[in-house]
Amino acid sequence: MNIETYFKRQIELWGDEAQESLREKRILIIGCGGLGSSLAMALGTSGIAEIYLVDFDEVSLHNIHRQIAFTLKDEGKNKAQVCAKLILNKNPFVKVVSYECDFDTFITNIEESFDLILDATDNLAVRKRIDIWSKEQKTPWIYASVEAFNGQVCLFDRANFGVFAINEHTPSGISAPMVMQIASFQANIALRYLVGLPVIKDCLYYLYYDRDGEFIIKKFTLPNS
Repeated sequence: MNIETYFKRQIELWGDEAQESLREKRILIIGCGGLGSSLAMALGTSGIAEIYLVDFDEVSLHNIHRQIAFTLKDEGKNKAQVCAKLILNKNPFVKVVSYECDFDTFITNIEESFDLILDATDNLAVRKRIDIWSKEQKTPWIYASVEAFNGQVCLFDRANFGVFAINEHTPSGISAPMVMQIASFQANIALRYLVGLPVIKDCLYYLYYDRDGEFIIKKFTLPNS
């Protein structure tokens, strides 16, 4: 299989040099549910050399309608392993490593360094630990969350995750397309960062539909820690 043909449309977008740079990149996706499985599909076939996936959870029936990587046949299987298999079935030019464990267990055993970390969890406490760990590793990370018809995304570099208030609660419901939209936004920022295109760091994007049904994007610059 010809690698230039496989990545033809991306090479047309940003050239051979940028595409080749992805072959030196290693990323970590923490959580393989709604956001994580969409990220796996969006980034798994991009040309990134190594993708590490972390999730202790198994696919449940109520996950499948909004977690795009899973089918009814995957119920009861580990999410990270299912996503890894999907990536490998689509892309022969990638190394995928899946970890069936929680974040804290993962960081006590991992020795590899990463070029970018992507948050796809739904847990405030874990996100705070991701922020601390990423700064220890001197690696930027992309936060994302989604609820109902709204979501948030931020590429954290120097800002501290604790600078803005986020309430931990169970959402009343989630729009499946909104999950994919937020993950797509997150994946686009990731790719732009990895190939060296301009990105805005430490800026919280808040995406939502207002009462009239208009789609709004607001931006909030976060102070450096």
